Amino acid sequence: MDFAFDEKTEELRGKLLEFMDSHIYPAEPVFEQQLAERDDPWAIPPVVEELKAEARKRGLWNFFLPGEHGAGLTNLQYAPLAEITGRSIRLAPTALNCAAPDTGNMEVLAMFGNEQQQKQWLEPLLNGEIRSAFAMTEPDVASSDARNIETAIRRDGDEYVVNGRKWYISGAMNPACKIFIVMGKTDPDAAPHKQQSMILVPRDTPGVTVKRGMHVFGYDDSDHGGHAEVLFEDVRVPVENLIAGEGDGFAIAQARLGPGRIHHCMRAIGMAERALELMCRRAISREAFGKPIAQQGVVQDWIAESRVKIEQQRLLVLKTAWLMDTVGNQGAHTEIQAIKISTPITVEWILDKAVQVHGAGGVSQDFPLAAMWAGNRTLRLADGPDEVHKRSLARRELKKYLSEGAK
Repeated sequence: MDFAFDEKTEELRGKLLEFMDSHIYPAEPVFEQQLAERDDPWAIPPVVEELKAEARKRGLWNFFLPGEHGAGLTNLQYAPLAEITGRSIRLAPTALNCAAPDTGNMEVLAMFGNEQQQKQWLEPLLNGEIRSAFAMTEPDVASSDARNIETAIRRDGDEYVVNGRKWYISGAMNPACKIFIVMGKTDPDAAPHKQQSMILVPRDTPGVTVKRGMHVFGYDDSDHGGHAEVLFEDVRVPVENLIAGEGDGFAIAQARLGPGRIHHCMRAIGMAERALELMCRRAISREAFGKPIAQQGVVQDWIAESRVKIEQQRLLVLKTAWLMDTVGNQGAHTEIQAIKISTPITVEWILDKAVQVHGAGGVSQDFPLAAMWAGNRTLRLADGPDEVHKRSLARRELKKYLSEGAK
């Protein structure tokens, strides 16, 4: 395994680091000010579009998507770039058109969408002209088991009729959100993994009601479009809106979630790096009991442990990216689950210590740590909770020894 950055990655890292210094970090206070001055509580601050235009002009665009539709980067090439964007998690991914849930939706359309679906929805998403949402999670069932999804997608002649209730649908409150990818059951009597399908539902379709924005640890996350409760009541869309075929929804979801899981972890490393930087600066600048906080043994221990933990997680994420590139997502399944389990909880520990060093400031709006903690904590639920990944990982490990016993 060789994790050295190649020439292309080094070039893009240099451009991105300069863009972060010259545009992203200076835009953070502007972003906060514009959020406070909004008339529409869900409007996205104008500075975001300005940053998107500048990033695209510089060629810092669609890094996440390999192949002809995106920047053509491998996972290993994208990893250090995603990490950099994680340092300003509320601005940088969006500025580069590399923010969830659009990234996963673009991957679905690129891999499984037909020519018409790609022209109508993928192209404007790639151009950053619209936003999208992925409607999977439901309030009335344990959505950690996708087979529980109850939203009904029934064929009626040349149309499908969608009925169901979804919640925590990220980005759905964003005024620029124009399309939902909805997961539901087309055949409840089929084999468990063939019951589900995915279908494209334009947001303005009659019967679609975006009821409310859901809070996350008290945050409305309106800065990037919130998380909505959405009702689908006798929503009719053409049969051509089905993605791939009936019964393909579960397989599509797995293909979508694999890259998403590693992208979240890449960005989380960047969050941890910034948290450590803020911790060190705060520790040096404040005194308690007659000496700088940085000289307190417990704080030095937190700083040292944070550096070790970051390096460990980065290496595991890079290994996972390398495996995805060399043996495919299925071959890297163990490592994808391992980083999904370990990275968010490790970064949570680092953020917690950074908050502690900041005292009251750490939980305030004057520093990004509280919002970063809340966002990172949700990653232990998003794309599958820790327990589901541990269950699957343990089964895979045990299978090796069960097969030995059968010989």
